[in-house]
Amino acid sequence: MPKEADQGEGGGYKESKKEGMHGASEEAPQDGFSSLTASPPKLVLVAELMETAKGVTNMALAHEIMVNQAFQVKPAELPEGSVERKVKEIMHKAFWDCLEAQLMEDPPSYGHAIKLLAEIKESLLSFLMPGHGRLRTSIEEVLDLPLIQQQAENGALDIGRLSQFIVGMMGSLCAPCRDKDINKLKEIHDIVPLLKAIFSALDLMKVDMANFAVSSIRPHLMQQSVEYERSKFQEFLEKQPNGLDYTEKWLEDTVRCLREMDGSSAASSDPASLLPLNVHNHAYLRLLRWDHASDPFPETVLMDQVRFQEMQLEAEQLVLLSSVLLVVYTTTGDAISGLPGLMETLKNTVSVMLADMHTPSFSAQEALATIGEKMCVELSQCVSQHGYSPFSPDRKNILKGQISATIQPDNTVRKLMDSRVQSYLLASLESSQHQTPPLPGGLVPVSRELKELAVRFSRLVNFNKLVFSPFYQKILRKILTEGETPSE
Repeated sequence: MPKEADQGEGGGYKESKKEGMHGASEEAPQDGFSSLTASPPKLVLVAELMETAKGVTNMALAHEIMVNQAFQVKPAELPEGSVERKVKEIMHKAFWDCLEAQLMEDPPSYGHAIKLLAEIKESLLSFLMPGHGRLRTSIEEVLDLPLIQQQAENGALDIGRLSQFIVGMMGSLCAPCRDKDINKLKEIHDIVPLLKAIFSALDLMKVDMANFAVSSIRPHLMQQSVEYERSKFQEFLEKQPNGLDYTEKWLEDTVRCLREMDGSSAASSDPASLLPLNVHNHAYLRLLRWDHASDPFPETVLMDQVRFQEMQLEAEQLVLLSSVLLVVYTTTGDAISGLPGLMETLKNTVSVMLADMHTPSFSAQEALATIGEKMCVELSQCVSQHGYSPFSPDRKNILKGQISATIQPDNTVRKLMDSRVQSYLLASLESSQHQTPPLPGGLVPVSRELKELAVRFSRLVNFNKLVFSPFYQKILRKILTEGETPSE
């Protein structure tokens, strides 16, 4: 049987049953730098470019493991209906049909079966840790290949007995999430279907092993990963000397924006806003307002562009959600203030209507109009139940109009909520790891989502700072020196 590529390797992780593996699966990131050049690159050998691409891909994988707490290897799946998948299915069917034919011969032929047992033995041994001596001895004794070969030649081989031993051993070594799969194996009595199911389960166990290894080593990888990514990026720069052009422009634009905010001239003396840490924080915050369609992303954060873009969309959705809820409570006033559970009900209603706000088919105007109608219905029922005078038609029209107006980027309420969300995210970068900045007014309804976003944003930014700080400091010294401003 053709071997599938192992998803991971290492010692076993479950003699003392068991630790769970959870989290969302993600593909390893693609090469983030090799396709990007700010200007024509210098002439290099093809071999050098290939080596650089390999290094960057490895760096991207190490980076993914560090910044994505839910990172997991997932089983390789060929696309449904693809030629590759069809060929694989045909080859596997031919192999298993051949095995079944051999075992049905009189006397049976065990050539293919013994090769399978050898592969299974190798897989089981790969799951063991150095301290698993008893399990190793048991596997070596029962799956003694020379002895199995002799038994086959003498007509004394009991494939069924060996298969049951293998299933029992898999039950001792598998992750908890595979217990049901192992129990299903015990219900299969025909040899060929059982061996086929064993191989499928072993492939999943290899994935579990890789994910267990990732979760185990992540706490010990921080410093090594920082140094590794930094060195790999330096190697990239040696092949692409102008590979920091977009990063330099990003920091230059940030310094210019801070000077404009402060009314500072280039020659002003040591404004606090131009301290490197402050520049870094504001630069990263600007990534949550990035025009991804027209502005090239800075090279140093290119591997995380999708993450920053997702966070940008989340922040925009929280701004609009909090804006609508603020309009509702401001317009309705004391009639609904403090009513238990009402805020969460209204929030869920609005959230459902805004869930697809970044899809091409989404119409913000229609969604906000529908939200206005739903808010009027729910609020009318609520105030009536609590003995308040019902909503008048004029009051309903005012509420619906103010909700619809939040579609405009320059809407006063929306600008206020956007400013407060941005301020909170900036404060999360400025706070220490164990401190949570105070929540600005009007954001209480989205506090849970905003805090979760701030934690992910801060974690990603802080790791990038650790990796690329030497490059940033060098660029900032140049920018601030050219502006005749002290750098530190």
